[in-house]
Amino acid sequence: MARSDRSQSSVSALSGSLTDVGSVKVGHFARNSRGWLTGTTVLLTPLGAIAGVDVRGGGPGTRETDLLRPENLIQKVHAIILSGGSAYGLASAQGVMEFLEETGSGFSVGHDPSWVVPIVPGAVIFDLGRGGKFAHRPDSTFGYRAAKLAKSNSSDTGCVGAGAGARSGGLKGGIGMASTRLDNGHVVSALAVVNSIGSVINPDTCLPWHESVTRLRRPNAGDRRALRDYLSQLAAPVATPENSLNTTIGAVATNLRLSKSECTKFAAVAHDGLARAVRPAHLMNDGDTIFGLSVGPGDLVLSENEPIFSDPVGRPALLNKVLAAGADMFAQACTEAILQASSCGGMLSYRDLCPSAFVSQ
Repeated sequence: MARSDRSQSSVSALSGSLTDVGSVKVGHFARNSRGWLTGTTVLLTPLGAIAGVDVRGGGPGTRETDLLRPENLIQKVHAIILSGGSAYGLASAQGVMEFLEETGSGFSVGHDPSWVVPIVPGAVIFDLGRGGKFAHRPDSTFGYRAAKLAKSNSSDTGCVGAGAGARSGGLKGGIGMASTRLDNGHVVSALAVVNSIGSVINPDTCLPWHESVTRLRRPNAGDRRALRDYLSQLAAPVATPENSLNTTIGAVATNLRLSKSECTKFAAVAHDGLARAVRPAHLMNDGDTIFGLSVGPGDLVLSENEPIFSDPVGRPALLNKVLAAGADMFAQACTEAILQASSCGGMLSYRDLCPSAFVSQ
């Protein structure tokens, strides 16, 4: 179910999806039976998007992130993959590259227009074995099928794509999205795959740490007891390798034209939203990674007439609004990932443990 920031009336036209920024499609593919519980999510930008990345936590699993350093050659990406399968899941990017090559999207490397190299950075979460079979993890076919299913009005959240096998603080994790419109008309959106060691839920109130756009009330006493009992049963004096390998990954996007350096800062500040929504975050066994995307029109060629130089006060002020909104939207997306997830694979969801928290519409 799609969610959006309803704190401003101007946001009412938004669907609460990452795709609200335009020029980006989201696709999911997952398998959840016969020993499978994993999937891949693709953020498709076939015309190219300026991108940056910020990798935190002690155990990241990433692909092509060095290309996104501001000083390096490549300026645009053609897709971002977010996948289950830990390091094995990075293979899903090959399928996305094959799909993009078929459509002629990529970095041109020759006179023939078919000579392209699609730029597909990505990040993965650890969900190995959660469906029952360790060898069942995403490969190139997952990426290809997710790319083929990508659409510009995607609103799917919860246990879809890379969120199929996700777990967060003992509860079923998943995918969440959020979007908002700034007072100048620019849109900022986020998508999060929450598979964290830390929890989105405050154990004292049994409500999310971060305020949600989903209408909630404090769960009744019975639901609070059920939630705490369930989580206490999962606690162990010494964490096993399987339940101590976690990660939250995702992206923030805007239709404001940004440079690579600004996209990198966009991704970095979005981690503030992660830390507000998931507590704790950025631990040694996390691989928290956030991409920053700009799908604004045109190429950014800085000159003395560019706003960043001609208006040294106005440009930073505008960027600050985008950066702050990115952090807010990523926090909201993390929260929605847990609220929209459903129980599966032996992992119970917050929605099933605390149904009284959800206010009837």
